[in-house]
Amino acid sequence: MMLFHEIYGSYFNVAAEVLSEACNSTLTDKRLNEIIRSKAFDESVLEIPYALKNDWSLLTDDMGTPVKHAPTMPLTKLQKRWLKALLCDPRIKLFGVTDEGLEDVEPLYSYGTFFYFDRYTDGDPYNDERYISHFQTILHAIKEKSFITVRSLARSGRIRKYTCYPWHLEYSSKDDKFRLYATDRSTIRINISRIISVELTARPYEKPKAPKMRTGTLVTVLTDERNVLERVMLHFSDLRKETVRLDEKHYQMTLHYNKDDESELLIRVLSFGPYLRVVSPDKFIALIRERLMKQREYGLN
Repeated sequence: MMLFHEIYGSYFNVAAEVLSEACNSTLTDKRLNEIIRSKAFDESVLEIPYALKNDWSLLTDDMGTPVKHAPTMPLTKLQKRWLKALLCDPRIKLFGVTDEGLEDVEPLYSYGTFFYFDRYTDGDPYNDERYISHFQTILHAIKEKSFITVRSLARSGRIRKYTCYPWHLEYSSKDDKFRLYATDRSTIRINISRIISVELTARPYEKPKAPKMRTGTLVTVLTDERNVLERVMLHFSDLRKETVRLDEKHYQMTLHYNKDDESELLIRVLSFGPYLRVVSPDKFIALIRERLMKQREYGLN
C-alpha cells in the first residue's frame, strides 16, 4: 500500500492548480504551460493539456472548465499521521516548524523507533535551548543575508571569534551534526554544537563572493545483490550522480561530491563492502587501502 496515493502525485497537483485558475477565469495558454513546467516534467507540456481537454474533458478550448468549484485535496488520516511523525523529529523543529493543525493526530511512529547502527552516538543536542537559539539566529542571518559574530570552542580548547557572512548550514548524517559554512575573509566551517554565542552584527565589510566548492568525481561499479542498487540509490540520494547499467547484475555509478566531505564519503562507500567497488580516481582508491590497513592493524577487519 502506498502512503501517498497516486491521485496526490505531480500530475494531479498540476491538474488541480490548472482547474483552479480556470474556475477563476484567469487561465491562459501561457499560464497553462508555466504551471506545467514549474510543477511537472518537460514532456508534460504535451501530455497534460491534451488529457485535460480530451481524455478527461475538464478543460475547454477557450480555457474554461465545466468544474464549478476549485478542487481541494485534503490529507488522509494516514498522511497526517506520517507528517506528525516527521514533525516529532527535533531536527525539523530547529527550523521553526510546528504541528499546528495536527495537535490531535497520533504519530505513525515514534522518533525512537529507528536505530542507526552506522552513525556516531555523540550527535548534536537538538533539544538544548541554547543550541536551538544559536541555530535559529544563524538561519535568520542566512535568510536576511546578514553578518554574524560567532564565538566558538576550538578542539584545542581555545575560544575563537569570527565576524563572518553565513552561506548555509550543512547536515552530516554520519556524524548527526549541523555545521555552519561561512566566510570570514576565508572560508570556515564551524560545528553548531561548539558555538558559545552568536549574534547579528553590522556589516563590517562588503559581502564576499560565494566561495567555490571544491568538487570531486568518484566512479564506482556496484553489484546488485541483496538489494544493493536500491540501497545505494537511497544512501547517496543527496549527491548528483549518473548511473549506467553494464549487465544484468552490474552498474557503473559516478558520484559528484564536495571534497571537504571526502572522509565522510569514504566511510559511506566502505559501508557497502565488496558490493560497491571504486574504480577511479586513484587517490580515492589509495585512501580506501589506507583505511583498510588501519582497520586491519587495529583488529577491526
